[in-house]
Amino acid sequence: MESRTLECSSRQKVAGSRGQEMQSTANYLWHTDDLLGQGATASVYKARNKKSGELVAVKVFNAASYLRPREVQVREFEVLRKLNHQNIVKLFAVEETGASRQKVLVMEYCSSGSLLTVLESPENAFGLPEDEFLVLLRCVVAGMNHLREHGVVHRDIKPGNIMRLLGEEGQSIYKLTDFGAARELDDDEYFVSVYGTEEYLHPDMYERAVLRKPQQKSFGVTVDLWSIGVTLYHAATGSLPFIPFGGPRRNKEIMYRITTEKPSGAIAGTQRQENGPLEWSYALPITCQLSMGLQSQLVPVLANILEVEPAKCWGFDQFFAETSDILQRVIVHVFSLPQAVLHHVYIHAHNTIAIFLEAVYEQTSVAPQNQEYLFEGHLCVLEPSLSAQHIAHTTARSPLTLCSVATETPKGLAFKDPALDITKFVPKVDLQADYNTAKVRATWVTRSLFKLVPLPQPQDSPETPQASVLSQGCHAPNAPFSVLPSRFSNMAGMPEVQELKRATELRSQLRTVSGGVGGTGASGAEGGGQPGSPRSPELRPLCLQLAEVLSLFSHNVTEKQTSLSSLSSELAKSRDQVHEDRSIQQIQCCLDKMYLTYKQFRKARMRPGLGYNEEQIHKLDKVNFSHLAKRLLQVFQEECVQKYRASLVTHGERMRVVHEARSHLRLVACSVAAYSTEAQKVQEGLSKILDWLSLQLLQDRAKGAQVPPTPTTPYSSSAPKDLGLQLKDLGLHMEELCKEMKLLASDLQDNNCIIER
Repeated sequence: MESRTLECSSRQKVAGSRGQEMQSTANYLWHTDDLLGQGATASVYKARNKKSGELVAVKVFNAASYLRPREVQVREFEVLRKLNHQNIVKLFAVEETGASRQKVLVMEYCSSGSLLTVLESPENAFGLPEDEFLVLLRCVVAGMNHLREHGVVHRDIKPGNIMRLLGEEGQSIYKLTDFGAARELDDDEYFVSVYGTEEYLHPDMYERAVLRKPQQKSFGVTVDLWSIGVTLYHAATGSLPFIPFGGPRRNKEIMYRITTEKPSGAIAGTQRQENGPLEWSYALPITCQLSMGLQSQLVPVLANILEVEPAKCWGFDQFFAETSDILQRVIVHVFSLPQAVLHHVYIHAHNTIAIFLEAVYEQTSVAPQNQEYLFEGHLCVLEPSLSAQHIAHTTARSPLTLCSVATETPKGLAFKDPALDITKFVPKVDLQADYNTAKVRATWVTRSLFKLVPLPQPQDSPETPQASVLSQGCHAPNAPFSVLPSRFSNMAGMPEVQELKRATELRSQLRTVSGGVGGTGASGAEGGGQPGSPRSPELRPLCLQLAEVLSLFSHNVTEKQTSLSSLSSELAKSRDQVHEDRSIQQIQCCLDKMYLTYKQFRKARMRPGLGYNEEQIHKLDKVNFSHLAKRLLQVFQEECVQKYRASLVTHGERMRVVHEARSHLRLVACSVAAYSTEAQKVQEGLSKILDWLSLQLLQDRAKGAQVPPTPTTPYSSSAPKDLGLQLKDLGLHMEELCKEMKLLASDLQDNNCIIER
């Protein structure tokens, strides 16, 4: 506390000429220099508890606030006392200052500022990342639900009135604040007074409050829904949904036209030229960081709460139902190889996998029957009739990998060239304009850097071949271009090699067996020669055919092995070259320098003017800032974009090789399975021959016991015994051969899993 007191005292001396001073109530102390925010009727300061030192926020009402009716003055106190929720700023006490006896609200202090502060940082200038946006949505929905349960309408919802607090584990917690305009109002009640901030006002309120047009309309609780819609759009995109040429505050009539003439289903409207036409948007912009999966869920919500006509606008019940439906969904991360894009698929745990496959189809255009999945390098079979709970838990670093049975050329991610939007500094020194320009440039550089994200590192492989991927609309998702694992670098251990050996052995065995079958059949026919005996000579060409087919399969598998070995060498070469790409480091280094200048401009804009020397330094900073921006743009366009496009072409070639190998090996597996069935028939035929010959031997043996052998007898006394042993060995040999054929068919079916990995 001593250091704090000394700091305040020194600051009081420096700022004394400007009227800044220490103020206090019975239990709290603050300095007027610690201003957190200021409105028409009050100012908010950071304060401390005199005993514990706990940081709080105090809202001090000014003289203008006491000109309001008494019931309006006390309304905020009464509303806050009714509310108690983790997503609403807590009211600790109501106190008075010493001499002036001004009313002071002592509230919870949110150290991370407001949502508006978060959105003003360059990294969030195109909207919040998806994870953060979901946190915001959950908090706003929960806070608003608590308000409606207590019959409270806020009437001034905007990013500046949503505070951010960091939880104990570092997570964001957003809280609604500033209930100066709030009042108790049921769903079927209406009010006529006008409150709020004009960019977030419902059009009916805007007409009366901003355009000053007399009208006798009354307003209900749904005015909060309009403000929530504008706020959520602002949080998702970094900009307001309705923007006339020159800005909302410079062209108020057009602003009103945009909001009232908006077609049903549109969520944004813009006028790009003075007196130009109005352009409508039915989707979030390409610069939005939210995934397409979340956008598809969010856009209908925005479209239905940004409706002017009460009959078309949702009520709070439907709003809560639809947003809760979004928040209860499970996110399945799916990396699409045909597109080289990571997707977020939002489904319910109770949905079937068939619904999941359809959701994937909507985002990837890969039909369900053509979808095949890998997870962590292993084939993942998804049965459509099962529950989605059977889908493995995925993350951005460990997604399901989607393969398409149909050959497709990878399209990659859509992105916007920052050169189209980077503005130039004005020639003269204009502190506010210079700050705005620096912010735009820093924003685009930051966004471009976010597009360049490292590829995911498979657990069993070294770094992936490309150093960066343009990631627009997927919140820096990991795009694993190189899904083929490093196991392909060790081709000797691949099942294809084992299948080659087994196929060669089977071919040799079949040739041997086919020769034995022919000889045995002939002698059996000569020895027995009875009608109806098995025609063993027919098995010889069948076995020869099996041997030739397996020989062909062996040759084809060898070709695919060579192709995949070449692909493996290419991947290894790419991994060796990844460290040579320094574009991301160059951009990051320049961006750090730009941030320093941007912060200086941010401070300078609050000053009334600059001295001569300061002005010269400011001009030099503008020149250096421009040079850095040009250098970064050059690196982005000439190195990063070109490498990304080249990597897409390479990825397409690799996918074609893998698709060819997989399709061919699948055909081999099916054919071998068919010939395995034929081999089974061969075994059955041989078994019949063996049974028939055994019967003949028994008959010959019986005859031999009655008739003494003569030189003309076909067999000697030892011949039947030797032939029986040979045939028994042949039968066992064919049984082993059949088992080998089945194993070969099974291994070939498993081969697809290796190829896909």
